[in-house]
Amino acid sequence: MNRFEGKTVLVTGGNSGIGLAAAQAFAAEGARVVITGRDETSLAQARASLGANAIAIRNVAGTVAAARELAQSLVDADIRLDAVFVNAGVAKLAPFTDIDESTWDETFAINVKGPYFQIQSLVPILNEGASIVLNGSINAHIGMPMSSVYAASKAALVSFAKTLSAELLPRGVRVNVVSPGPVTTPLHDKLGLGDEMGAQLQSQIPLGRFGKSSEVAATVLHLASPESGFIVGTEIVIDGGMSQL
Repeated sequence: MNRFEGKTVLVTGGNSGIGLAAAQAFAAEGARVVITGRDETSLAQARASLGANAIAIRNVAGTVAAARELAQSLVDADIRLDAVFVNAGVAKLAPFTDIDESTWDETFAINVKGPYFQIQSLVPILNEGASIVLNGSINAHIGMPMSSVYAASKAALVSFAKTLSAELLPRGVRVNVVSPGPVTTPLHDKLGLGDEMGAQLQSQIPLGRFGKSSEVAATVLHLASPESGFIVGTEIVIDGGMSQL
Protein backbone atom coordinates (compact mmCIF):
# COMPACT_ATOMS: atom_id res chain seq x y z
CA MET A 1 0.00 0.00 0.00
CA ASN A 2 1.06 3.59 -0.62
CA ARG A 3 -1.55 5.51 1.35
CA PHE A 4 0.87 8.37 1.97
CA GLU A 5 2.43 8.77 -1.45
CA GLY A 6 3.06 12.47 -2.01
CA LYS A 7 2.22 13.29 1.65
CA THR A 8 4.43 14.85 4.31
CA VAL A 9 4.22 13.62 7.89
CA LEU A 10 5.76 14.92 11.12
CA VAL A 11 6.57 12.53 13.97
CA THR A 12 7.80 14.15 17.18
CA GLY A 13 10.07 11.90 19.20
CA GLY A 14 10.57 9.91 16.02
CA ASN A 15 14.09 8.77 16.85
CA SER A 16 13.16 5.68 18.89
CA GLY A 17 10.41 3.39 20.11
CA ILE A 18 6.85 3.91 18.94
CA GLY A 19 7.78 7.16 17.21
CA LEU A 20 10.46 5.51 15.10
CA ALA A 21 8.19 2.56 14.28
CA ALA A 22 5.50 4.98 13.10
CA ALA A 23 7.99 7.03 11.08
CA GLN A 24 9.28 3.89 9.36
CA ALA A 25 5.73 2.74 8.63
CA PHE A 26 4.83 6.12 7.12
CA ALA A 27 7.99 6.06 4.99
CA ALA A 28 7.24 2.51 3.82
CA GLU A 29 3.90 3.78 2.51
CA GLY A 30 5.42 6.59 0.50
CA ALA A 31 5.46 9.55 2.90
CA ARG A 32 8.18 12.14 3.22
CA VAL A 33 8.81 11.97 6.96
CA VAL A 34 10.07 14.67 9.29
CA ILE A 35 11.21 13.42 12.70
CA THR A 36 12.31 15.24 15.82
CA GLY A 37 14.25 14.17 18.90
CA ARG A 38 16.73 15.47 21.40
CA ASP A 39 19.56 12.96 20.97
CA GLU A 40 21.58 13.76 17.86
CA THR A 41 23.08 10.27 17.47
CA SER A 42 19.81 8.35 17.56
CA LEU A 43 18.19 11.08 15.45
CA ALA A 44 20.79 10.63 12.70
CA GLN A 45 20.44 6.85 12.82
CA ALA A 46 16.67 7.09 12.61
CA ARG A 47 16.79 9.49 9.67
CA ALA A 48 19.09 7.10 7.78
CA SER A 49 16.50 4.34 8.17
CA LEU A 50 13.74 6.46 6.62
CA GLY A 51 15.10 7.01 3.13
CA ALA A 52 16.71 9.85 1.24
CA ASN A 53 13.75 12.24 1.56
CA ALA A 54 13.55 12.06 5.36
CA ILE A 55 14.32 15.13 7.45
CA ALA A 56 15.57 15.10 11.04
CA ILE A 57 15.34 18.17 13.27
CA ARG A 58 16.80 18.28 16.76
CA ASN A 59 14.14 19.71 19.05
CA VAL A 60 13.79 19.44 22.82
CA ALA A 61 10.04 19.28 23.41
CA GLY A 62 8.39 20.92 26.38
CA THR A 63 8.56 24.68 25.88
CA VAL A 64 6.58 27.16 23.82
CA ALA A 65 9.84 28.37 22.30
CA ALA A 66 10.71 24.85 21.09
CA ALA A 67 7.26 24.45 19.58
CA ARG A 68 7.58 27.75 17.73
CA GLU A 69 11.12 26.92 16.55
CA LEU A 70 10.05 23.59 15.08
CA ALA A 71 7.14 25.16 13.22
CA GLN A 72 9.40 27.93 11.90
CA SER A 73 11.94 25.38 10.68
CA LEU A 74 9.22 23.72 8.64
CA VAL A 75 8.01 27.06 7.27
CA ASP A 76 11.57 27.97 6.30
CA ALA A 77 11.85 24.66 4.42
CA ASP A 78 8.53 25.35 2.66
CA ILE A 79 6.98 22.26 4.22
CA ARG A 80 3.27 21.76 4.74
CA LEU A 81 1.93 18.78 6.66
CA ASP A 82 -0.69 16.15 5.92
CA ALA A 83 -0.35 14.31 9.22
CA VAL A 84 1.26 14.80 12.62
CA PHE A 85 1.98 12.13 15.23
CA VAL A 86 2.59 13.95 18.51
CA ASN A 87 4.61 11.26 20.21
CA ALA A 88 7.40 12.96 22.20
CA GLY A 89 6.87 12.32 25.89
CA VAL A 90 8.38 11.39 29.21
CA ALA A 91 7.41 8.87 31.89
CA LYS A 92 8.74 9.03 35.44
CA LEU A 93 7.20 6.64 37.93
CA ALA A 94 7.33 7.26 41.66
CA PRO A 95 5.05 6.90 44.70
CA PHE A 96 2.67 9.82 45.20
CA THR A 97 4.43 10.73 48.44
CA ASP A 98 7.78 11.03 46.65
CA ILE A 99 6.69 13.25 43.75
CA ASP A 100 8.36 16.65 43.85
CA GLU A 101 7.67 19.85 41.97
CA SER A 102 10.42 19.31 39.42
CA THR A 103 9.00 15.91 38.39
CA TRP A 104 5.53 17.41 38.09
CA ASP A 105 6.77 20.38 36.06
CA GLU A 106 8.93 18.31 33.71
CA THR A 107 6.18 15.77 33.05
CA PHE A 108 3.50 18.34 32.35
CA ALA A 109 5.86 20.51 30.30
CA ILE A 110 6.82 17.68 27.93
CA ASN A 111 3.57 15.68 27.91
CA VAL A 112 0.97 18.47 28.05
CA LYS A 113 2.31 21.95 27.36
CA GLY A 114 4.59 20.72 24.58
CA PRO A 115 1.87 18.98 22.53
CA TYR A 116 -0.64 21.79 23.08
CA PHE A 117 1.60 24.57 21.83
CA GLN A 118 3.17 22.37 19.16
CA ILE A 119 -0.22 21.80 17.59
CA GLN A 120 -1.06 25.49 17.93
CA SER A 121 2.18 26.38 16.15
CA LEU A 122 1.60 23.90 13.33
CA VAL A 123 -2.00 24.83 12.49
CA PRO A 124 -1.01 27.39 9.80
CA ILE A 125 0.93 24.75 7.84
CA LEU A 126 -1.58 21.90 8.04
CA ASN A 127 -3.15 20.96 4.73
CA GLU A 128 -6.90 20.59 4.32
CA GLY A 129 -7.90 17.16 5.61
CA ALA A 130 -4.81 16.80 7.79
CA SER A 131 -4.86 14.37 10.70
CA ILE A 132 -3.28 14.77 14.14
CA VAL A 133 -2.68 11.69 16.29
CA LEU A 134 -1.67 12.05 19.94
CA ASN A 135 0.17 9.34 21.84
CA GLY A 136 -1.68 8.75 25.09
CA SER A 137 -1.56 5.82 27.51
CA ILE A 138 -3.91 3.41 29.25
CA ASN A 139 -2.51 4.88 32.46
CA ALA A 140 -5.07 7.64 31.95
CA HIS A 141 -7.75 5.03 32.73
CA ILE A 142 -6.27 2.69 35.32
CA GLY A 143 -5.06 3.29 38.85
CA MET A 144 -1.55 1.92 38.49
CA PRO A 145 0.57 2.72 41.54
CA MET A 146 3.44 5.22 41.04
CA SER A 147 1.90 6.67 37.87
CA SER A 148 -0.15 9.57 39.26
CA VAL A 149 1.60 12.43 37.46
CA TYR A 150 2.23 10.52 34.24
CA ALA A 151 -1.36 9.27 34.14
CA ALA A 152 -2.76 12.76 34.68
CA SER A 153 -0.64 14.15 31.86
CA LYS A 154 -1.89 11.49 29.47
CA ALA A 155 -5.50 12.07 30.52
CA ALA A 156 -5.03 15.65 29.35
CA LEU A 157 -4.22 14.38 25.85
CA VAL A 158 -7.51 12.46 25.71
CA SER A 159 -9.28 15.72 26.51
CA PHE A 160 -7.28 17.56 23.85
CA ALA A 161 -8.48 15.12 21.20
CA LYS A 162 -12.06 16.19 21.86
CA THR A 163 -11.69 19.93 22.38
CA LEU A 164 -9.10 20.49 19.67
CA SER A 165 -11.14 18.42 17.21
CA ALA A 166 -14.11 20.68 17.86
CA GLU A 167 -11.99 23.76 17.19
CA LEU A 168 -10.04 22.45 14.21
CA LEU A 169 -12.81 20.67 12.30
CA PRO A 170 -13.77 23.88 10.46
CA ARG A 171 -10.22 23.76 9.05
CA GLY A 172 -10.74 20.14 7.98
CA VAL A 173 -8.35 18.78 10.63
CA ARG A 174 -9.10 15.70 12.74
CA VAL A 175 -7.52 14.92 16.13
CA ASN A 176 -7.48 11.44 17.69
CA VAL A 177 -5.52 9.51 20.33
CA VAL A 178 -3.82 6.14 20.49
CA SER A 179 -3.39 4.86 24.04
CA PRO A 180 -0.93 1.97 24.27
CA GLY A 181 -0.63 -0.40 27.16
CA PRO A 182 2.74 -1.96 28.04
CA VAL A 183 4.84 -1.93 24.87
CA THR A 184 8.42 -3.08 24.49
CA THR A 185 10.32 0.17 23.81
CA PRO A 186 13.50 1.93 25.00
CA LEU A 187 11.28 4.13 27.19
CA HIS A 188 10.00 1.05 28.98
CA ASP A 189 13.58 0.05 29.72
CA LYS A 190 14.41 3.53 31.03
CA LEU A 191 11.64 3.26 33.61
CA GLY A 192 13.79 0.78 35.48
CA LEU A 193 11.10 -1.88 35.71
CA GLY A 194 12.71 -5.02 37.04
CA ASP A 195 11.95 -8.54 35.90
CA GLU A 196 9.49 -9.03 38.76
CA MET A 197 7.46 -5.92 37.96
CA GLY A 198 7.65 -6.68 34.25
CA ALA A 199 6.28 -10.17 34.86
CA GLN A 200 3.55 -8.74 37.07
CA LEU A 201 2.51 -6.31 34.33
CA GLN A 202 2.53 -9.07 31.73
CA SER A 203 0.30 -11.23 33.89
CA GLN A 204 -2.35 -8.48 33.75
CA ILE A 205 -2.47 -8.52 29.94
CA PRO A 206 -5.07 -11.00 28.64
CA LEU A 207 -3.00 -11.64 25.50
CA GLY A 208 -0.13 -12.68 27.76
CA ARG A 209 2.57 -10.47 26.24
CA PHE A 210 3.74 -6.90 25.85
CA GLY A 211 2.75 -5.05 22.70
CA LYS A 212 5.04 -4.19 19.80
CA SER A 213 5.79 -0.69 18.59
CA SER A 214 4.76 -1.79 15.10
CA GLU A 215 1.28 -2.67 16.38
CA VAL A 216 0.80 0.84 17.72
CA ALA A 217 2.25 2.31 14.53
CA ALA A 218 -0.33 0.46 12.43
CA THR A 219 -3.15 2.18 14.30
CA VAL A 220 -1.42 5.56 14.03
CA LEU A 221 -1.29 5.14 10.25
CA HIS A 222 -4.95 4.17 10.14
CA LEU A 223 -5.96 7.30 12.07
CA ALA A 224 -3.71 9.47 9.90
CA SER A 225 -5.13 8.18 6.62
CA PRO A 226 -8.30 9.16 4.73
CA GLU A 227 -9.77 5.70 5.40
CA SER A 228 -10.45 6.84 9.00
CA GLY A 229 -12.10 10.07 7.87
CA PHE A 230 -15.20 9.46 10.02
CA ILE A 231 -13.18 9.03 13.23
CA VAL A 232 -12.92 12.30 15.13
CA GLY A 233 -11.99 13.10 18.74
CA THR A 234 -11.65 9.41 19.52
CA GLU A 235 -9.26 7.35 21.62
CA ILE A 236 -8.20 3.91 20.43
CA VAL A 237 -6.77 1.73 23.20
CA ILE A 238 -4.01 -0.71 22.21
CA ASP A 239 -3.29 -2.79 25.30
CA GLY A 240 -3.94 -6.47 24.64
CA GLY A 241 -7.15 -6.20 26.64
CA MET A 242 -5.43 -5.02 29.82
CA SER A 243 -7.89 -2.22 30.56
CA GLN A 244 -10.85 -3.82 28.80
CA LEU A 245 -11.25 -7.38 30.03
